[in-house]
Amino acid sequence: MTTTALATRDQGRALLRVAELFGPTFQGEGPSTGQRAVFVRLSGCNLDCGWCDTPYTWDWSRFTPEEESRQMPSAEILEWVLGHQAGLVVITGGEPLIQQRRLVPLIQAMSRAGRDVEIETNGTIVPDPALAESVTRFNVSPKLRGSGVDRRRAIRPLALSALQATGKAVFKFVIAEPADVHELAALQSRLALEPVWVMPEGTTTDAVLAGARSLAEASLAHGWNLTVRLHVLLWGDERGR
Repeated sequence: MTTTALATRDQGRALLRVAELFGPTFQGEGPSTGQRAVFVRLSGCNLDCGWCDTPYTWDWSRFTPEEESRQMPSAEILEWVLGHQAGLVVITGGEPLIQQRRLVPLIQAMSRAGRDVEIETNGTIVPDPALAESVTRFNVSPKLRGSGVDRRRAIRPLALSALQATGKAVFKFVIAEPADVHELAALQSRLALEPVWVMPEGTTTDAVLAGARSLAEASLAHGWNLTVRLHVLLWGDERGR
């Protein structure tokens, strides 16, 4: 391990369930769109979105966990991350906060090494204070009705408030159907979520561009930021991009 090693040998041996490591590539969504990044995609999720483009991280009715994931020591993940020059590390999933306690020493080590660390989360789990202190940003993506997930499971006000209270959260909503726009407006009014980014659902260039065009006027009217899916525009639905 390097001089930015994890604080103790035991922490370095802490295991995380990983679906894949990939990059350098570009962050494709949200406020860091276009920034060079490496991705640590963790396995496991507590939701089951109908349009999910990474079902291999959680849908064990279609995928085999032993084939799609592996247990990796934190020290090995850190070594891989620091072996690349990208200044941004994106920890995504699945749902990373399922493993948040084991993530904390790893993120602290990445931060000490000068990396910015973003966590992509669905906003249903309250973040550990140590995690919130170490991370650069939470990209919080609550699921609207267009995802097919039951409201009681998808929208957890306590977790969303806790994430907002960190001062490090942005809220990014996937819009799959026109009704999602109205639901988002009501949700933002009720929970005072800021800042809000909206993104069209889609895994093809045509779908993403058409969705972005359909969202443009509503985004301006509601004061929302609009993001495309840059990785889809560049590489389609290619895995590991």
